[in-house]
Amino acid sequence: MSVATPYFDQLFAENDDPWAFRQRWYERRKRALTLALLTKPRYASIFEPGCANGELSVELAARCDRLLCCDTAAAAVALARTRLLGCPHAQVRQSRLPAQWPAGQYELIVLSELCYYLDADDLGRLIERALACLSADGQILACHWRPPIEGCPQTAEQVHALLDARLGMPRIASHHDHDFLLDLWSRDGTSVATLEGLR
Repeated sequence: MSVATPYFDQLFAENDDPWAFRQRWYERRKRALTLALLTKPRYASIFEPGCANGELSVELAARCDRLLCCDTAAAAVALARTRLLGCPHAQVRQSRLPAQWPAGQYELIVLSELCYYLDADDLGRLIERALACLSADGQILACHWRPPIEGCPQTAEQVHALLDARLGMPRIASHHDHDFLLDLWSRDGTSVATLEGLR
């Protein structure tokens, strides 16, 4: 069974930064690697489900023309909205995924520290919805903590294996270290050098 919304409500009731996104070097480094893995300098539209308090969101906002973020926890949504006040092209909604997947088309979908909270059935539905709204040249990025998390129905390895099997797209960039998995899939499979006419 997927982790329910009250779990996240409780986390944010006790702390406005429950994973220490702002303080930990681990988190700052992971955000830097996430942004560096992206093969395009700018995207027309980005969707970031599970945005938490918006620390990654504000950096994604600098890389796109339109950003939609969502989270299942009301407190996280309020925090992310505050974090993105200087970004008029960004919107934050309260949504429970995969059931409340937004309409629209996106060039990049960022699944950061989200998918292991979903069971295999819900993750399968999320992948279907992501593929249905991804642009013809769209990309999906996934980043997940490798050690098992108590109460989570899946591990990072299980999540990334299912994404790789179900997305049906080339994986064009990866960073795997002891702590987390970071992968980028792209519909057109184009490398950075190819995008810039070097190949």
